[in-house]
Amino acid sequence: MQQVTIYREPGRYGGWPANYGIWAWGDEVVVGFTLGYYKANVPFHARDKDRPFATMQARSLDGGKTWDVQPFPGRTPGNRALSADEHMNPHLWVANALDAENAPVACPGGINFTHPDFAMMCAKTGLRAGVKSWFYVSYDRCKSWEGPYWLPMFGQAGIAARTDYIVDGPDTCTWFLTAARDNGQEGPVLCARTTDGGKNIEFLSWVTPAVEGYSIMPAGLRLSPDRLLCAVRCSEGASTTTSPRCWIDLYASSDNGVSWEHFSRPVPNTGRGGNPPTLTKLHDGRLCITYGFRNPPFGMYAIFSEDDGATWGEPVALREGAGNHDIGYPRSVQLDDGTMVTVYYFNDEEDGERYIAGTLWKP
Repeated sequence: MQQVTIYREPGRYGGWPANYGIWAWGDEVVVGFTLGYYKANVPFHARDKDRPFATMQARSLDGGKTWDVQPFPGRTPGNRALSADEHMNPHLWVANALDAENAPVACPGGINFTHPDFAMMCAKTGLRAGVKSWFYVSYDRCKSWEGPYWLPMFGQAGIAARTDYIVDGPDTCTWFLTAARDNGQEGPVLCARTTDGGKNIEFLSWVTPAVEGYSIMPAGLRLSPDRLLCAVRCSEGASTTTSPRCWIDLYASSDNGVSWEHFSRPVPNTGRGGNPPTLTKLHDGRLCITYGFRNPPFGMYAIFSEDDGATWGEPVALREGAGNHDIGYPRSVQLDDGTMVTVYYFNDEEDGERYIAGTLWKP
């Protein structure tokens, strides 16, 4: 197991790769994250909300061992940060620049989802009622991005899109998205699909039911033409910071996403505030979920299933011993040689900078 540092600077706050995405072509890996400023004595996320965040990309050409970090090479509304409004005060929100320069537009269609160098990234204005989302596409391994293109609201109070999609064919793609409720809270999760290259994106089904707490931040996976899985971050309370119990659930569809049922509970406890899952089918056929655990010993873990998600083994530690619970939000990808590259944000001390780290490991 090899621990690597992707981005770290004193006084900075690198965070939340789960919101942006990870993509791989051979040993070339690209991951997105957001970058702000550290501020002491702030509960939970120790970031300075009066200073702007920036959207970043890190690229490795050697399977995750070394990385080059650059600003996101795409157009953002008002040249503001993507998917970070909840971490800034209103005068910095991208939500207040949606009619400014680089505003999202309707997708014209014609997306080739199976292009060999294709990637897609989603973005959002926030988390709760009123949130809007859009997406970008790249055909050159994230060196440039087309968009932003609106995602529909599907008649909901809000749509909060993290990057989670399944390519089903040249013109067909399935998105997994978090809705917002009329009462302002997050969740549940839905799936949507295009069959015409992105010109029309239609609501397909609800993945999770509406619950008292939340079910958010999906991670979808296709097992067969009809069988889909979706891992979901869950909580019994509405607050992401004080909820007493958080976990990861797995939902399954046997009709290509038309209907869903609860399938298993891979992680019964993800610690204070919880953490989103990744969901990967390994080369050997096992399923793998990686996630952050926000109780002591504050670390990153992986679990495995040998029966397509029905049952899960005990957690395997990828990294432990962070300074506090402000960690996680991983993205994972398996390389051709079987190496897993798991990227997340981390800290060594409670009053230290938050940084983007990675673990290279063989499952």
